Amino acid sequence: MAWFMIMAKLFYVIGASGAGKDSLIHHVRQNMPDDASIMYAHRYITRPADAGGENHVALSIREFERRKELGCFAMHWFSHETHYGIGKEINVWLSHGLDVIVNGSRGYLEDAAKLFPDLVPVLISVEPSVLSDRLFARGRETDEQIKKRLIQAILLENEVSHPHLLKIENNGLLRDAGDDLLNAILGGVKEKCA
Repeated sequence: MAWFMIMAKLFYVIGASGAGKDSLIHHVRQNMPDDASIMYAHRYITRPADAGGENHVALSIREFERRKELGCFAMHWFSHETHYGIGKEINVWLSHGLDVIVNGSRGYLEDAAKLFPDLVPVLISVEPSVLSDRLFARGRETDEQIKKRLIQAILLENEVSHPHLLKIENNGLLRDAGDDLLNAILGGVKEKCA
């Protein structure tokens, strides 16, 4: 009998703030087949737990820095005056052959790909007019911050490059984009098992 190691996949979901990453990941969680070996990483963020959006672990800047010093993060970055971290638990999950879904950062993609060579980036793409409406409706940023985010979203989406990049359009119904993301992940998992 031949023995071989099945490489687990790290699905690194990226996109502009307001593109719907959290909502789409939530859709995937709710609709993933029960027998799928998928784990979902929570982010450690220096943002209050009740700030809305994703279900994250809220840390003070001091707590975040201490965890970083102790090597508790598999990945960490700073964006829009906020610290983000992904715990080392993902290394354990991947080593056990479990696929992992992470809400990542486009700005950190190059570093993440070096740390995890088999990483599969998934870009959630949204038209600027739709993104603008979502950001204003969310009410978390000022008008000036929203303008900066829109400019950055357009620039960075054009710069995202990776040989295994998957792109999901999220301009219409959440369910449709959510199903597209689910199918892309399930397709990647099946490819691993082929």
